[in-house]
Amino acid sequence: MKKWFAYGGIAASVILIAFGAGAIGIGVTGFNDVRDEIAAQKIVAGDDAAELTDGRLQPGEEITTGTEARAFADIMEHHTLDATKGKRYAEMGRFLTPEGEDTSDEALAAKTEDGRPVENGLRNMWVTETALTTALNTAFFAERVALFSIVMGTALLLTGVGFLVLTLGGALGVVAVPKVARKPHTASAAT
Repeated sequence: MKKWFAYGGIAASVILIAFGAGAIGIGVTGFNDVRDEIAAQKIVAGDDAAELTDGRLQPGEEITTGTEARAFADIMEHHTLDATKGKRYAEMGRFLTPEGEDTSDEALAAKTEDGRPVENGLRNMWVTETALTTALNTAFFAERVALFSIVMGTALLLTGVGFLVLTLGGALGVVAVPKVARKPHTASAAT
C-alpha cells in the first residue's frame, strides 16, 4: 500500500509542477501581449497628465502598461466631464434645441435640413469615451489577471516540488512508535 501512496505522491507532484509551469507560461505570455497591444496604440499622455493623475503620468509619456492605461482612462473621463459641464451620458438629452440646450423631446429639438432632430454631439462623445476607457480599463484588468496567473503558477510549482521532495524523501515511511513497557498484571490480594 505504501508503494501506491508513493506513486500517487509522485504523480500529484508532477501534475502540480506541470500546471504551475503552464500557468506561469500563460501568465507571462498574457502579460507581454497586453503590454504589446497597449504600446501598439501609440497613446501619449497630454500636457495636463501630471496634474490630472497626481504624477502617475507625465506629459509626453507613452502609455505602455495596464496601470498607465488606467490612469489615461481617468484623464479621458476628466476631459469628457469638462466638455459636458459635468454631465454624464444618462444626464443629457438625446437632441439639441435651437438654443443649443439638450433635450430628449423630438418636438423641442432643432431640425436638420431634412427635418430630423439634431443629435446631441456631447452625448455621443460619452459613447466614444466609454468605449475607449473600457478598453483601457480592460487592459489594466488583463495585466492583473496575467500577474495573478504567474503568482498562482509559482505557488503550484512550489507546492508540487514540495510534495515531490516529501514523497521521494520518505515522508510516507512508517514512523516507529516506541512500545511502552507494561508491568505484568497481578491480582491484588484482598485484605
